[in-house]
Amino acid sequence: MSEHTLAVSDSSFDKDVLKASGLVLVDFWAEWCGPCKMIGPALEEIGKEFAGKVTVAKVNIDDNPETPTAYGVMAIPTLMLVRNGQIIDKKQGALPKSQLKAWVEGAL
Repeated sequence: MSEHTLAVSDSSFDKDVLKASGLVLVDFWAEWCGPCKMIGPALEEIGKEFAGKVTVAKVNIDDNPETPTAYGVMAIPTLMLVRNGQIIDKKQGALPKSQLKAWVEGAL
């Protein structure tokens, strides 16, 4: 992770995502996932561009299996937008940065 993304675990998901203020973009990913690696830099840039407005949270599904199971994550990357503890939208797959950015902007 970096200064613009937050590593979230099963034990910190409630505090870091559900109780966070503002919009949270959650990325369910794994080290072995090629599409996950493809969108990683775009998510990093979105975290930087929307600093203070959006938190980009990354959940490694191999290290944290409970949260993806609880939210019905069946494929990765799965991305969720969460506000005030509620999932407001969900997408799957490696989307280009332009689509990811438009998706986030639409939720702000």
